Amino acid sequence: MTDEEGRKVAVQIDLREHADLWEEIEDVLISQSRRNEESIPIEEVEAKLIRRGKLSA
Repeated sequence: MTDEEGRKVAVQIDLREHADLWEEIEDVLISQSRRNEESIPIEEVEAKLIRRGKLSA
């Protein structure tokens, strides 16, 4: 899609045909939006999951 000056400003995606592509785009956008969030060491996440019974030791 273009604006009144002919510049590309949007795109339309047929989700029936390109659902996998949309999922990839969505994953990238979510990842970018969380780029500056504080990270948690994997060992801490695993320990919490084990304590909650969601992961076996």
